[in-house]
Amino acid sequence: MPRLHWCGAGLSAIPGIRRLIERGHSVTVWNRTLGKAKEAVVGLSGDFETRIFDMDALKSSLNPQDIVISMLPGDFHVPVAKLCLDADAHFVSSSYISPEMAALDDIARENGLVLANETGLDPGLDHSMAHDLVASYRASDAFDDESCLSFYSYCGGLSEVPNDFKYKFSWSPLGVLKALRSPSRSLRDGDVFDVSRPWDAISEYTLDLPQGAETFEVYPNRDSLPFMRDYQFDPSWAVDDFVRGTLRYRGWSTAWADIFREVETLEGPEGDARLEEMSAEFWSKYAVEDGEADRVVLTVELKAEKDGNTVWRQAWRMDAYGGDEGSSMARLVSLPVSLAVEAVMSGEIKPGVSAAPSDPDLVARWLGCAQGIARYMEKVDLT
Repeated sequence: MPRLHWCGAGLSAIPGIRRLIERGHSVTVWNRTLGKAKEAVVGLSGDFETRIFDMDALKSSLNPQDIVISMLPGDFHVPVAKLCLDADAHFVSSSYISPEMAALDDIARENGLVLANETGLDPGLDHSMAHDLVASYRASDAFDDESCLSFYSYCGGLSEVPNDFKYKFSWSPLGVLKALRSPSRSLRDGDVFDVSRPWDAISEYTLDLPQGAETFEVYPNRDSLPFMRDYQFDPSWAVDDFVRGTLRYRGWSTAWADIFREVETLEGPEGDARLEEMSAEFWSKYAVEDGEADRVVLTVELKAEKDGNTVWRQAWRMDAYGGDEGSSMARLVSLPVSLAVEAVMSGEIKPGVSAAPSDPDLVARWLGCAQGIARYMEKVDLT
């Protein structure tokens, strides 16, 4: 049996760590502070140990076919993946595939090693929903190569009850603030839609949820276009809209207007320093409090139109809340990661650099995991 090396024991990692130990796997939990690693495994029994994270120590502990799970800051993923390649070990992460990670694909394939990424919530469960919708459309009587498609995927980590700020932080706000400086690329009305700042592309999106219709604010993030290939859209298909983005409570753009104006002026090292200051301020004012429930909303929708009429439209909707079993965000990120680890162990994920798989059995497993967590999750026909 390979040993699992889970690196990073923050809040978003704990449910996955505990699941793997409870299922009898051999696990080493690595963290920069040993106390957090020990907290993650309190009350458990089994074959596990906790260690202070250090690259050299990790390297010396790896055996062939071990699996390293990186829930570390993004800068660590590629160095840890390279360490795995040197040690003939596999790698799993919940983070996006960077160009530097993608460049490791050939050597991973040649050595029969899996570098699985994008296996958490977003990215991760959203991929599973997209793969399922595309497969359902292809199998439907409405499938037609001449139809025009529209695809929308939005995810948001929210507080259970909206505050005046329309947001609460479950970890350092710095990542959210840095994302406000990032451009995005998507399709809108058949044309490439480039946006330098998120607030230039905010729109409203209404979801029918069990408690009634609720309107959110949404905006595109990162570059959505490569995911058309990942979701197996045929290059010949006409696509009107294609966007992967972020979801916030309605009124978020108004509550954050002053922040947008300041962030737009920040540049260079001084700008980075100011973001650090803002992060510390927001963490003191708007952190999720102990015992406070969080909320995750995820929607993925695919629509097909022909001659101006909708001929097929389905969507996955998820509304999840934290509770006695912990944060919904933590569970929806780390439990799918633990499924990916087991899929690597069983040989169900092919060697090379990959994202959340499109294999129907694995998609069903990921979605089944999410349905066990969410208060509401279903696939709906909107035709």
